[in-house]
Amino acid sequence: MAADQQTPQAQWSTTVTPVVAAITALCASTALSGVIEGFRWLGYAGIALMVVTATGLGLRALRTPTVLVALAQLFALLCLNVALFTSSGILGLFPGPAAFADLGTVLEASVEAVRVGVPPVPATTPVLCLVVIAIGMVGLSVDTLAVAAGTPAACGLVLLCVYAVPASLADEMLPWWSFVLGATAFAVLLAVDGAHRQHMWRNRPVGSGTGGGLGSPSALVSVALAVGLLVGATATAVGTVGSLPGGGSGGGAAGGLALKPFTALNGMLSQGANVELFRVRGLGTESRYLRAMTLPRYDAAGGWQPAEALPDNVPASGDLPLGPGDDGGGLITTIEIEPINSKDLWAPVYGIPRRLRDLPEGMFYDPSGGMVYSRNNRTLPKYVEEADLTQPAAEDLRTTGADYGEIDAIYLTNDGIDGDVVALAEDLTRGESTSFDKALAIQEYFSSANGFQYRTETSGATGVEALKDFLFTSKIGYCEQYASAMAVLARAAGLPSRVAIGYTAGFQSGDYRSITTQDAHAWVEIFFPGEGWVTFDPTPLSDGRGYQPPYVEEGTSTDPSGGVTEEEFPSAPNEPTTAAPEDDVPTDPTLGAESADEGFSLPWTAWAGLVLLLLAGAAAGLRRMWAAVPLAVLGGFFLLSLLSWWLSALWLVLALAAVPATIRGRRRHLHRRAMTTPGSADPATAAWREILAESTDRGVPIPESDTVRLAARRMAKDHSLDEPGKQALRTVVDSVERSWYADRAGDDPQLRSAFDEVVAGLRRTSPLAMKSRLAPRSVMRRKQRPSED
Repeated sequence: MAADQQTPQAQWSTTVTPVVAAITALCASTALSGVIEGFRWLGYAGIALMVVTATGLGLRALRTPTVLVALAQLFALLCLNVALFTSSGILGLFPGPAAFADLGTVLEASVEAVRVGVPPVPATTPVLCLVVIAIGMVGLSVDTLAVAAGTPAACGLVLLCVYAVPASLADEMLPWWSFVLGATAFAVLLAVDGAHRQHMWRNRPVGSGTGGGLGSPSALVSVALAVGLLVGATATAVGTVGSLPGGGSGGGAAGGLALKPFTALNGMLSQGANVELFRVRGLGTESRYLRAMTLPRYDAAGGWQPAEALPDNVPASGDLPLGPGDDGGGLITTIEIEPINSKDLWAPVYGIPRRLRDLPEGMFYDPSGGMVYSRNNRTLPKYVEEADLTQPAAEDLRTTGADYGEIDAIYLTNDGIDGDVVALAEDLTRGESTSFDKALAIQEYFSSANGFQYRTETSGATGVEALKDFLFTSKIGYCEQYASAMAVLARAAGLPSRVAIGYTAGFQSGDYRSITTQDAHAWVEIFFPGEGWVTFDPTPLSDGRGYQPPYVEEGTSTDPSGGVTEEEFPSAPNEPTTAAPEDDVPTDPTLGAESADEGFSLPWTAWAGLVLLLLAGAAAGLRRMWAAVPLAVLGGFFLLSLLSWWLSALWLVLALAAVPATIRGRRRHLHRRAMTTPGSADPATAAWREILAESTDRGVPIPESDTVRLAARRMAKDHSLDEPGKQALRTVVDSVERSWYADRAGDDPQLRSAFDEVVAGLRRTSPLAMKSRLAPRSVMRRKQRPSED
């Protein structure tokens, strides 16, 4: 046997193992469902793995060195990113200077999405690009370890990283089925490799007791995985809630939506479907904001952030202590708050909470931040707040002075604020003699008269640049940007400020007010000695959800809420809608189409693809493969067009490339059927034709002038047939000669077994290379005797 010919076992390791490795990587990638919305991204991950695996399969079939295979897989992954996420590639596929620049822009947006996004993030173009790169690199690593290095067990470390990333980002537990898929696929990969190694070990067959049982590698690995998952479910802290699925989450039922703080000027509080979160009774006609948390720390690079630590020495149940600036007076309003689909760390409250009832154990109150919270996400029962909703008068706020000794110095920290922002704050407050008038002047700056607009589409700048772009250039943003910017200007003007996050008043529905995810909101709170924290809202909402306290209306004639918005929210709907408005998903026209869902309608290409696949399945069931294959190819073309027309074109090219192998497979099937079908006219001729085709595929075409015996001798010599193969070939030749010259067709019971042994012998001594499988010579070079197909 030639030195460069692959044994069947070697072919197994270079064909089956890479496919199983790719499936394993895809199963592990399902862990990202905890941090990315929907499943559109999974298709992109699958495409990346297909490209990496196909490149490796092709190059290894050509005996390419391992290092070059890995480099080629990297280049193929780069070309895929160019084709999917840029429009400036050479021939739409290959990277050039313009494509690199466009891809760099997308990657910058990807980094920003990771930095400021709150899981689960929408499957936008930057996120999809990151998925293709990350999962492609995982697939390359797994492919290299499992195939080139022959150490599939080491792939477990790579797959563990795939699970570790979403586990560290998501508040919710990773889905249990993702663990099952990943563990099962990894066990199959190890079992496949173990079976291959036992076949290859010193060329000895698998003996009894070596391929299975409790001592086999696959069994040991499966047991280890099961033990690891069992221990992890009870003793480890995967994810931020504290255990694997099934291990408990620290209270509360599964599901629910949580309000998360933002850390920069590039996030959205209103995301996803419009789901009811709370029902509030007892508030009356008051359009007050429901506060969940406050952000006291400002960092120029990181934006507004929560306090580093919250006190846990004040239980939330019962009478609550007074906070800074609170004299304990005011009328008490009893409010009932019923969480519906909320599962959060925070128990939102109105105004100044005096007393809370019916909250579970483990809830605490922070008098400084005005927050009620738990250490773990939980679904709260209905609870009652006795709140002081008294509002100060404008004149009272003008006489409070500037003694801030009773609050933490963190509320006055203004280090790192850009000089241009400081200058703007000084200009806005110049000539204002009181803290209240300074606060009003800053809020009035964000009016539509100064060009500010409310939109959910903003620039791609980050950090300080995002703040400056919003204040001086674009002046377009949503509530988080307005609140962040005003709080920074207040700090720059020497006013103690913080950002509050919670909900607007919602809408009246029967005897309660309904608060949904679309009511998520951010505003500013400024401290006044003797009065406490006072609300200011610079966001120009025009849909009736905004709230301007009486002291703002008394203190200025300007209506800060009169700005023009390019987004109209539903006003007082009868019930929450099931889908968010289209504008709720920020898009960037330079990055292509985003993944915002537009209802349940499917484009015509999806319907065409599904119908064609159904027809292909029906044709296959009727054994009409001549119709099933083209229908399946066309169906795949239309379905892939949903992702990219470039991928559809690639699919057609690959389908055309597979035509020779498909024709060869069809002929092989017809020949075998002619040998095995009872009553067949001439099974010996069919067997001989198939053997001639097998020889031609292996580079030894038989001249038409050769007799059957001469052709057999040529094949035995050129293919180095072993003794069992030669003996079987003699049997076939005898059967063919009797059929052709003695008119005794179809009566040789030894023909089929002899034919199978000849083919097996050819595969043992002269295995087909991948190139010959994809482009069989018997199809590409038709040099057959006239009696053949």
